[in-house]
Amino acid sequence: MIEECLAVEFQVTDDDCPLADATRDVDVQINALPPQLRDDGYVLLQFSSPTNEALRETLDADDRIRYLHVATADGRDTYRCLSKHPCIVHTLISGGLIVENLRYRDGRAAIFGAVVGRDVLKGVMERAGQAVGVRLERVYPLQSEAEEVPSQQWNVTPRQEECIRAALELGYFSIPREATASDVADELGISKSAFLERLHRAEASLFEQIFM
Repeated sequence: MIEECLAVEFQVTDDDCPLADATRDVDVQINALPPQLRDDGYVLLQFSSPTNEALRETLDADDRIRYLHVATADGRDTYRCLSKHPCIVHTLISGGLIVENLRYRDGRAAIFGAVVGRDVLKGVMERAGQAVGVRLERVYPLQSEAEEVPSQQWNVTPRQEECIRAALELGYFSIPREATASDVADELGISKSAFLERLHRAEASLFEQIFM
């Protein structure tokens, strides 16, 4: 019997890896491939971000980073380096998680991947419970990805996606506008400032991916 393949997303709020720490200091989003643990104990990191000199300087000054290489093309920096710091994601991998990619922003990490079967998911959850600040954000059948997770496809957070959906449904983007920011915030049960911040962050992320 073929086991069901499930897509999963984990959020890490207390990650102390170099990439998470860098985004605490620099306002930038980092998209990363799964870190590769080498036989010599070093971790190979491969990631990219919009070109940002402050990020380069922050990573270059981090004592945990070795052999930092940066290539720039079309307004984006692609990085490759070795790290002496173990990654939380390897704890989840040891439980059976197949990692596809990671996203770092504001000192937090979003880990996107898949598991084969509910039993494997249980093992991954047990591993997650052993790490600080790791929680399962969502789980869904992998085949429904295209219909159910635009937030993953477009690199916006689930809360940002929620704001966009509510704004669309209430007519916030209509001309003339059918709902105010306060109306949408009330529908979501959050403050007006929180709604606008999430919306503006989502718009910035979407525009960056479309036009850069």
